Amino acid sequence: MRALVKEHLPANQLARLKTYWQHLRGSYLPCIPIIHKSLYHLHLAGKQSLHCILQKTYFTPMFISRLSTRPRQLHLDCGMPQILGQLDIQLGEACRLSGIATYCGRVWGGATPQLIVGNNVDIGWQNTIAVGRTIRLDDNVRLAGKVFLAGFPGHPLDPLARAAGEPDTEQQVGDIHLCRNVWLGTGVMVMAGVTIGEGSVIAAGSVVTKDIPVGVLAGGNPAKVIKQLEY
Repeated sequence: MRALVKEHLPANQLARLKTYWQHLRGSYLPCIPIIHKSLYHLHLAGKQSLHCILQKTYFTPMFISRLSTRPRQLHLDCGMPQILGQLDIQLGEACRLSGIATYCGRVWGGATPQLIVGNNVDIGWQNTIAVGRTIRLDDNVRLAGKVFLAGFPGHPLDPLARAAGEPDTEQQVGDIHLCRNVWLGTGVMVMAGVTIGEGSVIAAGSVVTKDIPVGVLAGGNPAKVIKQLEY
């Protein structure tokens, strides 16, 4: 179509047509603040009401049906987490979970992987929790957005086995334990076999490859203790 237009229109007419189209594409009806601001708030109210109804009557009951426990209090936001593979999920009371998250259980091995979540736990937006054997989040744990708990890697280290589509090995799989009151900042990755001690805080973007002691601020790649926290 563009080739036909260029072939049959002179350059000056083509330039005017392009200018007119750019002006038309960027134009809009005049904003009348008293009207459009009211419409904006009406739109938000309708959207939030529909969201609340769907969460309470559709997404939350469906998600709870997939759990091994039946929490009486649960705040699920933005839909429902994606659950992949065989995974036993035990959820405590008064947790707040983003629906934009993925919980994955390793499909190879013997026992069903377990995700054990305590009370008053926050699991944020775009989190990925890959459970090899067991991942445990104790009471009051906070996971910011884009946290990755990597209980298994999914692929073997051997390049020939990896190219052949073989799964990871048992030696690559490990448990992860976040003790009470741990807080992981945005984009933190925790590798298999790691325990983070009670009350510790992990700085945003860190990669935790070894155990972190109680009550410290840690960060970096690999994460190291920065200082002891005083509170």
